[in-house]
Amino acid sequence: MTVTGQIRKKEFLSLKLPEAFITKYTRLLGDSAPAFFASFDEPVYSGFRLNPLREQPTDLPLTDPVPYTHWGYYGKVSGRSLPHQSGAVYSQEPSAMFVGEVAQPQPGERVLDLCASPGGKSTHLSSFLQNQGLLVSNEIMPKRAKVLAENLERFGVANALILNETPEKIAKTFPVFFDKVLVDAPCSGEGMFRKDPDAMSYWTPEYPQACADRQHDILREAVKVLKPGGELIYSTCTFAPEEDEQMIAWLLATYPEFEVVPITKTAGIVDGKPEWADGNPALAGTARLFPHLMKGEGHFVAKLRCREAIGTAKKFKGQRPNLSVEQRDLLAKFAKTTLTQTFDHKQLLTFGDQLYLMPIDTPDLGKLKVVRPGLHLGTFKKNRFEPSYALALALPADAVQTEIPITMADWRQVVHGDTITVTGLSINKGWARLTCEHQPVAFGKVVGQTIKNFFPKGLRFKAYEDEQ
Repeated sequence: MTVTGQIRKKEFLSLKLPEAFITKYTRLLGDSAPAFFASFDEPVYSGFRLNPLREQPTDLPLTDPVPYTHWGYYGKVSGRSLPHQSGAVYSQEPSAMFVGEVAQPQPGERVLDLCASPGGKSTHLSSFLQNQGLLVSNEIMPKRAKVLAENLERFGVANALILNETPEKIAKTFPVFFDKVLVDAPCSGEGMFRKDPDAMSYWTPEYPQACADRQHDILREAVKVLKPGGELIYSTCTFAPEEDEQMIAWLLATYPEFEVVPITKTAGIVDGKPEWADGNPALAGTARLFPHLMKGEGHFVAKLRCREAIGTAKKFKGQRPNLSVEQRDLLAKFAKTTLTQTFDHKQLLTFGDQLYLMPIDTPDLGKLKVVRPGLHLGTFKKNRFEPSYALALALPADAVQTEIPITMADWRQVVHGDTITVTGLSINKGWARLTCEHQPVAFGKVVGQTIKNFFPKGLRFKAYEDEQ
């Protein structure tokens, strides 16, 4: 069974809440404080989003949609299941889905996800972009940036530039460049206490303000990269006014070029609280997600429009392709025998022997710390080109000449790293994409009736029958 129960066993956390936390929110919430604290004893809801670029899996009971999303459902999908491995779904906490819905970029726009790991919000943004335009997904922590890259690849995102940079370096490289910027800010995590009780262990009364100081620094750089008319979406998973309404009040006071765009609320989502900041009535246009009012964890979301650019745009200089004649020939040979399409050489870039398809509008990468300069197409080896796992998951169904449907039993062998044997193949030699229940799995190399396994070694796992 792919989807399990949407809630986990109750953990009575309210007795463990920090005393200063209880005192603070008793004062702030007044009569609604008892219901707020009682929610910490309630079950945690899980959720997942469908990938609109994939065929909808047939075995998911899509009976409980998250009401404020395009593709979200309550429920839990196993990380060892076919829908998860193939990128047909992405597991995401239901409240977190609201952030991408508020951002809702349009196909063709330039979008920055500044604090992007592990990738839930970037994959959501990509669903709206439909692999058109440019998505820059950045994560300052190297290990987390690697996780971000893996999740975007699994979701089949083909237009993402994945960076491991500071906000300062991003602002210097991309002044007045983006249509949408998402800052899902590192925060005190109060909204995740119920889901992640360990978050309480490092909370102190002073911690929210320390996080707010860091958020100020991030926003000072984020505002510099927006075009006039562009939108900044700011979100946290905390209840702390210092990091929420007070942060937006500071931004409005510091940058009169910005204005609040009121957010439409539904399903228990409520207005922000101006009285928790400087009383500016525009702050009611922000959104608060409280666990005692809705089916999800604590979040805060604000949308702001940039009326006038902060800074000056610099002349756009694109990244130059760098393929050798030999590499072009090897890629052309692979495409002719395996694909139904070719790649625009102006978008091709090599890092060593690795080949990438750069998104349109990719700037000169200069000295940026780049995790992925686009879609990883594969590796140049001696006298041949070997396609990547990312390419297998990103190509649409009609882009591959030979697709080989495999059974669930075969799928379990493939993801475990085993070679499989399939009879009645339409080819006896060459590359083919393996699919299972109409979902992409990986490239395999056919030799007679044997299919050599190219599922990445670092991602292999043991799947069981109840995780189909």
